[in-house]
Amino acid sequence: MDHTLWDYDRNVQESLTELHDVHQLNELGITDAKALIQAFYNVNFKLWALYDVGKIDRDSLRETRFKLIFENAGVDPESVPALLEPDFMHRTSSKNYLLPYAMEILDYLKPNYPMHIITNGFNESQSKKLHASGLNPYFDLIVTSETTGHKKPDARIFQYALDHLGINNQEVIMIGDNPNSDILGAINANIDQVYFDPHGKGIEIKPTHTIKHLKELEDFL
Repeated sequence: MDHTLWDYDRNVQESLTELHDVHQLNELGITDAKALIQAFYNVNFKLWALYDVGKIDRDSLRETRFKLIFENAGVDPESVPALLEPDFMHRTSSKNYLLPYAMEILDYLKPNYPMHIITNGFNESQSKKLHASGLNPYFDLIVTSETTGHKKPDARIFQYALDHLGINNQEVIMIGDNPNSDILGAINANIDQVYFDPHGKGIEIKPTHTIKHLKELEDFL
């Protein structure tokens, strides 16, 4: 869902801008929202990479995230406001910006294909995002790493979905933006893949299909 349908960057950046103002982070040494956003990007994806391979758990990620962000921004990590992380989670999950063609392609696909989500995101935040953005009615099964105990690219999270749906890996296709968790995960589960690459980053492994915008799905679905 994140970075493929739900506009992660826009939603997160707007939330961080609000947080900088509401929590008066300039008084703690983070000069402006741009500095907060930059420090967030320097830290957050590294934490998620550790989470994806099981080196940290959900609580550790949430407990350390803004301390590391403050440290990256050159600010005392012990000065992080106690409510900053929960406020970030609430604000971000409540945002509803979607990527271009997201709704159009879902409306196009829904009459002909059952659709489901497999995510390494957390249950509560992903559920809020689905409702806030209006995506919930399009999807039947939502599979999270928190529910299954397995994270993409582990094939077992894909198998969990297949077992619950009563189908096999030849009947599905995985659409995602992350070369490791989405595309490699689908390959591990012997599932065809669509690599969503809007910024032309490329990928070392060869996916079944590559698209730069979601409307290209109409070319083969």
